[in-house]
Amino acid sequence: MKKIGFVFSSAPHGSASGREGLDAVLATSNYSEDLVLFFVGDGVMQLLAGQKPDEVLSRDYISTFKMLSLCDVEEIYVCADSLAERGLSDHPLVIAVEKVSPTDISASLGQCAKVLQF
Repeated sequence: MKKIGFVFSSAPHGSASGREGLDAVLATSNYSEDLVLFFVGDGVMQLLAGQKPDEVLSRDYISTFKMLSLCDVEEIYVCADSLAERGLSDHPLVIAVEKVSPTDISASLGQCAKVLQF
């Protein structure tokens, strides 16, 4: 069975895109174990530890990413270049991820039967 890819490319606050993407991942994990998550561009900020969403009048869903391990979502990739461009290479993240190059992300996306972007 081919994998289903989820690409998170938007910042966590200011839109519901990240929360909707996380909801889609959690729902899909009930039906498939072949899920792959990619955090690129501003999407890398979805995983930053220590966020205070209440200060920007946003809902806290960032900590919900910790549920991914309970749903057997194990392939989680973060673009190392995106982290570096934002000065976040050493910033703690809320979950364990594999930092990879854009080339590696492209190769992994090519192995996905479907790709959803949030």
